[in-house]
Amino acid sequence: MNTNLSIIIPAYNEEKRILKTLQEYINYLRGKINFEILVVINGCTDNTLSVVSQIARKNKEIKYIDVGKVASKGAAVLEGFKRVESDLIGFVDADLATKPGAFYDLVKNIKDYDAIIASRWIKGAKMDHRQPLTRIIAGRAFNILVNVFFNLKIKDTQCGAKLFKKHVVKAILPSMGKTTGWAFDVNLLYAIKRNHFKTKEIPTVWNEPGGSHLNLKTIFEMFLAIIRLRLIYSRFKFIVTLYNKVKNVI
Repeated sequence: MNTNLSIIIPAYNEEKRILKTLQEYINYLRGKINFEILVVINGCTDNTLSVVSQIARKNKEIKYIDVGKVASKGAAVLEGFKRVESDLIGFVDADLATKPGAFYDLVKNIKDYDAIIASRWIKGAKMDHRQPLTRIIAGRAFNILVNVFFNLKIKDTQCGAKLFKKHVVKAILPSMGKTTGWAFDVNLLYAIKRNHFKTKEIPTVWNEPGGSHLNLKTIFEMFLAIIRLRLIYSRFKFIVTLYNKVKNVI
């Protein structure tokens, strides 16, 4: 099926949420644009595969692949990037934090830009529930560090709704490597910047799903991932290489 829009949804143990998400996107997008949704199933131990396969049989726009256990959501998104060929290629989380209308705002506003990302932290953004204070503090500190290290001039690198033109995805894929985890979105946006593509950040409507809490270990991993990524793009890349070799030996 030739499509104008491909949406990648990484799914790890999403049997309770994925059906509602897919149905809402189908209902909203039909008649507006020629689209497909590719669900990338990532090492699920629940019934996600069965749920997705059933809705795919009834809706030609739904496709899925089971890539087995990969390192992270970012790695699953990259697997999706390799398999789609639409004019516009984006990704969104499976939890419906970004409703289809909010995602479609990206489609309508990309225009002459190469990439467009949803933002929860610029004027005009709306959130249905206030995030826990620890998430707000960690998120803002993370963003400051990202902009100090990479000068992206983006207020919300971590929002799970982003859209790109096809030539952007094809250009940056070779440089993405295996850097995933918390650094995935930053690495993606930095690759776009290094290729001199134009990125637009627009306010979004965010439906906080709840049930997600940051602990000290996660916060530490977030900041460590960014420091590691900065080293990779510097003359000190050897430190990361050496660390990986020592880690593999141990």
